Amino acid sequence: MSVQQETANPAPAKTLRVSDPRTGETIGEYPHDGAAEVRAAVRRARGALRWWTAQGVRGRKEWLLEFKRLIAGRAEDLAALISAETGKPHEDAILEVMLAVGHLEWAAKNAGKVLGRRRVSSGATMINQAAYLQYQPFGVVGVIGPWNYPLFTPMGSISYALAAGNTVVFKPSELTPGVGAWLAEAWRSLGPSGSIIEVVTGEGETGAALCDSGVDKIAFTGSAATGKKVMAACAQTLTPVVIEAGGKDAMVVAADADLDAAAEQAAFGAMGNAGQTCAGVERIYVQEEAFDAFVEKFTAIVRELEPGNSPESSYGPMTMASQREIVSRHIADALDSGGRAVLGGRDSASGRVCAPVVLVDVPEDSAAVREETFGPTVVINRVANLHEGVERANGTTYGLGGSVFTGDKAAGLEAAELMKAGGVSVNSFLSFAAIPSLPFGGSGDSGFGRIHGADGLREFARPKAITSQRFAPPLALMTMNRKPRDVKAVKWLLANLQARA
Repeated sequence: MSVQQETANPAPAKTLRVSDPRTGETIGEYPHDGAAEVRAAVRRARGALRWWTAQGVRGRKEWLLEFKRLIAGRAEDLAALISAETGKPHEDAILEVMLAVGHLEWAAKNAGKVLGRRRVSSGATMINQAAYLQYQPFGVVGVIGPWNYPLFTPMGSISYALAAGNTVVFKPSELTPGVGAWLAEAWRSLGPSGSIIEVVTGEGETGAALCDSGVDKIAFTGSAATGKKVMAACAQTLTPVVIEAGGKDAMVVAADADLDAAAEQAAFGAMGNAGQTCAGVERIYVQEEAFDAFVEKFTAIVRELEPGNSPESSYGPMTMASQREIVSRHIADALDSGGRAVLGGRDSASGRVCAPVVLVDVPEDSAAVREETFGPTVVINRVANLHEGVERANGTTYGLGGSVFTGDKAAGLEAAELMKAGGVSVNSFLSFAAIPSLPFGGSGDSGFGRIHGADGLREFARPKAITSQRFAPPLALMTMNRKPRDVKAVKWLLANLQARA
């Protein structure tokens, strides 16, 4: 059966209703796909593998670059959809589209170079062998995406998986299914290519069905708690996973830093997208001598923000209404444990749009310091020096990203190396995530594995070792009839070369 011959299953009776978080108005309805629909989508994606493989590296590159051009050309429409489903301002949605197409372009142009077969050293003892390393696609990759960046984040897996030669079944968040449907429609509009990108929509059970559907790898982005459930489900079939599970990222500010620049970047990192950024700034550690000046500058910037529902708002509402409860709990815990609010307070998260909250001198064992908040709140605490700031930054179970601000470049790079994070920016915020050649991912409760960059391409391919004998071996050791002289030669090599090297 060709990839075009299998027809989609009838839409399930249950539907998924999507609301604009700014107004609560229903803006779309999508199928709530169950196990049967998910497995059918995986079959279609698997059926398309032969065609996608036959395109070769150059052919896939051209398809993906055409996809990139289409997305860029329809950026306004896609950004409007992102804005409607998440509530974020239109400009933020446009930025998300720009970052996504940048990664798609890099993956398309670099897959051949990163994953192509290459000669590697055989070593002295196997000099008669030519050794090669190459990478082969897994097959069908299941991608489970988040709602906070419904295009940029999953495309970090989709782009690299496709460029590596896989087909994809994408399960977007139940809050943002329209973005996934848009991507599938956009790909189909390029021409008859089969089910290279399949999209299934629904709630948690749809994601669970994808984990149990026979895909060859799962790429998940979401909370640490859900990530553990995904791992447990995939463990039943030994399906490999890559997990990006949020963070509690810190910024460390030294006394010699450009405080104006640090405050500006911190405000964007803490308040952008209503604080709903896995690698956003949730904690700031400022050297004692600069603490008061930094808090004053930072608070002045944040006080001028105008959150709301209009396209010109600084940021929009909380996309997931239940997240407000977590934000409120963290604010209350910080204040009850002795912290102070220099902006906002206990009632700041009571409406659809959360007002910004700036907390200072919060104990390190507070939930506001240790747990992911995912809202427009930030904790600013004092430290004696850059070293203590890094120690405090490393004091949680998360390890996704971070930033360091200092006037001493060498000290900044040293602090970045010591920070327990998958990516660190010195004198900027989150720059590593916007550079396609750099990997993105974390450790601990932030997950494992990498997307983006060469490591991201390799994440979606299996390494294969190949040898080809060039001439008969000088020492016949791989035989059941070894000659005493060959064993003697091995002993001499061990004693006179390896033991003394």
